[in-house]
Amino acid sequence: MSAILETTGLTKTFGAITAASDLHVRIEENTVVGLIGGNGAGKTTFINLVTGYLRPTAGTVRFEGRDITGLPPRRVTRLGICRSFQIPQVFDSLTTYENVLVGLGIVSMGRRAFAGSAPGGPAPEAAAEQVLTRFRLDAYRDELAGVLPEGLRKLLDIAMALAVKPRILLLDEPTSGVSADEKFGLMDLVLEVIREAGVTVLFVEHDMDIVRRYTQRILAFYEGRIIADGSPGAVLADAEVRRLVVGESEADVGGAPC
Repeated sequence: MSAILETTGLTKTFGAITAASDLHVRIEENTVVGLIGGNGAGKTTFINLVTGYLRPTAGTVRFEGRDITGLPPRRVTRLGICRSFQIPQVFDSLTTYENVLVGLGIVSMGRRAFAGSAPGGPAPEAAAEQVLTRFRLDAYRDELAGVLPEGLRKLLDIAMALAVKPRILLLDEPTSGVSADEKFGLMDLVLEVIREAGVTVLFVEHDMDIVRRYTQRILAFYEGRIIADGSPGAVLADAEVRRLVVGESEADVGGAPC
């Protein structure tokens, strides 16, 4: 399986603080990868470095073999790397439909032509309606984004990112703020759409039930380093991950003495 994203020696420092330390990561196409770790472990820093929101102190980022190190976010997006945020980045004063139209408009400004510009492709309005239907947001078409429940705002944010037809999608805590009753339904829908589109996914998540259920691979971060990389079963069973990331005590990890 070929790599879609690679980082080599990726490092980011803020004065005396090292937020990312010598990260060597290879992400294969059409995989779902979870990033886990405590607050400040380096997960979001890694995503920000890949997507151009931060410039690395050292190291490189390559996308589909091309060096994209330090490119600004707009150029990174137009190349095919999109993201959603822990706090949904939607336009509260616009309707759900209008928000999707904004997302689709990004495509028309990049090197990838918007689908409506291709012969026989849908008009922007029709494409937006298709996105709303696919994400089951059509019932909220004319609702202002600012009044939507948090779960629907999250879904809209992800729908806007996927509307631009990325090759890889990075999600920052997609279930944060979503009720326990809604989180699995949201992830089932999002992953279904993503698989149909053939999009590679990296997502940051603190909910181990979500990580265990939806990922094929996990990268565990601690103090800017990757301390484990492998299948969900192997990583979540790792003693160091259980102690430093999951938060189990030494007795929990090693077994309580008789």
